[in-house]
Amino acid sequence: MDNKAKYLPQTTNLIEGIDYYLEKGNYVFKAWFHLKRGHCCANGCRHCPYK
Repeated sequence: MDNKAKYLPQTTNLIEGIDYYLEKGNYVFKAWFHLKRGHCCANGCRHCPYK
């Protein structure tokens, strides 16, 4: 499967509710954030689409 999200323009601006949400003061990155990054960081993220 080709990840078309990785071809989007790179940005340093994160959007709450789209890229992440806050849980007890911690950032929880959503699948969209990981898809835009284009690879797995191997940190065991909760919403990693690359499992």
